[in-house]
Amino acid sequence: MTKRNKTKIHQHKTIKTAMKKPQVSEEPAVWYTDTAVPHSLMPLDSIICGDALHILPNIPDCTIDLIVTSPPYADKRTNSYGGIHPNKYVRWFLPIAKELQRVLKPSGSFILNIKEGVSDGERQTYVLELVLELKKQGWFWTEEYLWHKKNSYPGKWPNRFRDGWEHCFHFNKEKNFAMYQEAVRVPMGDWAKTRLKKLSETDKRRDESKVGSGFGKNISNWVGRELAYPDNVLHLATESSNKNHSAAFPTSLPEWFIRLFTKPGDIILDPFLGSGSTAVAAKRTGRRYIGIEILNEFCQLAGQRVKEVSSNNGELFK
Repeated sequence: MTKRNKTKIHQHKTIKTAMKKPQVSEEPAVWYTDTAVPHSLMPLDSIICGDALHILPNIPDCTIDLIVTSPPYADKRTNSYGGIHPNKYVRWFLPIAKELQRVLKPSGSFILNIKEGVSDGERQTYVLELVLELKKQGWFWTEEYLWHKKNSYPGKWPNRFRDGWEHCFHFNKEKNFAMYQEAVRVPMGDWAKTRLKKLSETDKRRDESKVGSGFGKNISNWVGRELAYPDNVLHLATESSNKNHSAAFPTSLPEWFIRLFTKPGDIILDPFLGSGSTAVAAKRTGRRYIGIEILNEFCQLAGQRVKEVSSNNGELFK
């Protein structure tokens, strides 16, 4: 560890004192380290500046409730990751995914926000390849959510239009996992006022699908309800213009998944924290967080953003 790194860690005296008497500093701890850190010094509510592949091995097994992250896309962030070539992306990400699998609780979830680019007029395939390799690694590919960027700028190329959405892949270690669907219900909407006003006889019983799929519905079950379950498309605006980060996802994106897959006090991990949206969402919802980011400027930005959110107390790993 360099002299600079040692100095920065020493400045956060609350880390050491909290080990004796559990408490968390009012300010987020920002660690400047890219070397091994003993488990006993791995605090919650911290932003660790370093390479995720080097930091993750220091997190104890099965301690994380939710991983939500957006890693650098292929050929992007050349100043921090060197711009991973699409042909090398899967090989680069799999060792990190293995560590994520180790630290995630059996009941936990892993949300991967990613989007393939275009090379020579053709869509890249590294995202599809990565999903298949993650399955081979032992992950269950449970679901795919789509983030619809409802404020994306219009544009076109000779053979396609501008991207207006991104993947949010949902992976698990086991088929049974924590999920709190009631926490993300949405208003019924204006359709209910007219559709439920006058019900037919068919609406009052389970109407089986005409294609023999086994699915059916009873419209009368929704009478009197104010909230309904959402679908798997999230309509959220981007926030990159005011975060000094070229690929910042909106705080509302990780917050939605945090509410869906965790409860207050649970631990959230983002190994590619960027400008800190996941940490902000975690603190805002009463969860604990660990953020890892390789660039110092983004660590500082994330720390400042988290500091602006009301404090959330808790204890360290034991």
